[in-house]
Amino acid sequence: MRSIVLVIIAASSLVFSPCIPKGASAGGAEEQVCDSRADYFLGVEDYSEAIRFHLEVVRQHPDNALAHYHLGFALGIVGNRMAEVTEYQRAEALGLTSWDLFLNLGLAQLDDGDLDAATGSLRRAVLLGENHSESHFNLALVEERRGMLADAEHETLVSLLLNPGQPDTRNLLGVIYAQKGETSRAFQIWRDLVRDQPDYQPARTNLAILGNLNRVASGETAAVDLPRAAAVNAILDEG
Repeated sequence: MRSIVLVIIAASSLVFSPCIPKGASAGGAEEQVCDSRADYFLGVEDYSEAIRFHLEVVRQHPDNALAHYHLGFALGIVGNRMAEVTEYQRAEALGLTSWDLFLNLGLAQLDDGDLDAATGSLRRAVLLGENHSESHFNLALVEERRGMLADAEHETLVSLLLNPGQPDTRNLLGVIYAQKGETSRAFQIWRDLVRDQPDYQPARTNLAILGNLNRVASGETAAVDLPRAAAVNAILDEG
């Protein structure tokens, strides 16, 4: 099979948890709370004010892991990726071990192109939040980018088990099968996805690419060298 360029939704959006989930590590982090006024501005999506108030919180309480986490989240929303990662890492160092912290850290590292670090963070997100489909989906995404197709397939199937019918996950599974040379399985996934969600463009595009590849293989069109496999990042903007 010739290599092809396929369309993948890049990553799920950030997950915000205003409280500590069960399973936070010992040392007091599980008992911490964040300033309610600072978190109010996160809730109403006034991120400049959220950053301002959270900076004041961490200045007064530098050991508040949850405040560092929420500050990092707000910084990430406004595009300050380096500061976002730094605050997440401070939260981790202070003992916070919530699954969504590592999910958001992994997403930031993935956005920066640091696939090794993203893999490690997302594996921790899966370990801590094994019942959350987002963790499995994003781990599958980074594994696909690294060429770890068997691992990516496993995580994608787990994500679909937890959240059946999710179009981005179904599309990713099709991409993985196509990269593995299992084009008939990829075709079936994308055909079913287009049937179920006619407006889902990535599946339509991938079906067209696969169809063109098949025509090339059968000699119906002139053979051309197709580019090396690479995911086209169509960033999902949920507003």
